[in-house]
Amino acid sequence: MARGFNVPGVIEPFGAFSSAAWQPPGRVLHVSGHVCKDVNGETVGKGDMEAQTRKALESIRDVLAYAGGTMDDIAKVTVFVTDVSELMTIHDVRREFFKPPYPASSLVQVARLIDPDWLIEIEAVAVIPEDRATVQAPPD
Repeated sequence: MARGFNVPGVIEPFGAFSSAAWQPPGRVLHVSGHVCKDVNGETVGKGDMEAQTRKALESIRDVLAYAGGTMDDIAKVTVFVTDVSELMTIHDVRREFFKPPYPASSLVQVARLIDPDWLIEIEAVAVIPEDRATVQAPPD
């Protein structure tokens, strides 16, 4: 599990993230950005940041599970949103998927995502212990 931490003398994060996180030993998995599309390619939660955040995190959770990981293996997330005023809604949903110590995180407001109905995209970096990794990278 990645070990997030906060630093004395540096403002403590207000949401479901840590100032930094140590990367534990294991296989590093870079998870591409996920949005609110279901397995059939349909947009989930049109106009609803809570539903779209939940769907993106469910997809990341499912990718990790396939590779032998869990949400606890995430060291860093990057979040792209079209409306930063929904920040607290996003963090409320994140608390359903992450527990302390939280991963490190960056959040960026963007003008729009590929589909104008999408409100959020989330990517992650996870470190899955060797003994749990089920999808191996090809040899060099």
